[in-house]
Amino acid sequence: MSEAAATFDDFLKLDIRVGTIIDARVFEKARRPAYQLEVDFGEALGVKRSSAQITEHYAPEELVGKQVLAVVNFPPRQIANFFSEVLVLGTYSEGGVVLITPDKPVKNGDKLG
Repeated sequence: MSEAAATFDDFLKLDIRVGTIIDARVFEKARRPAYQLEVDFGEALGVKRSSAQITEHYAPEELVGKQVLAVVNFPPRQIANFFSEVLVLGTYSEGGVVLITPDKPVKNGDKLG
């Protein structure tokens, strides 16, 4: 089965920003193991919430303070009793999802370019 090719214009529609995780807790009502995250994207976007299935490689306490990349312009998605507002990005790697992070500290809200 072949997937339709994405165009560069499709990529440009995505608003991918850097944010800092300010809170992480176990998402008790999720069907698959996940965390509820609060991510600070700076003044322009503020704090957004995300559900992330990243429990294999991360404990909640080690996520706080970590900068991550996320798609911030998808519509909110309801997962159980929680509205996930952004999609935190990671790679499907051996042993679970690994977050995509900047290799140097940057300003919250900086856009992937």
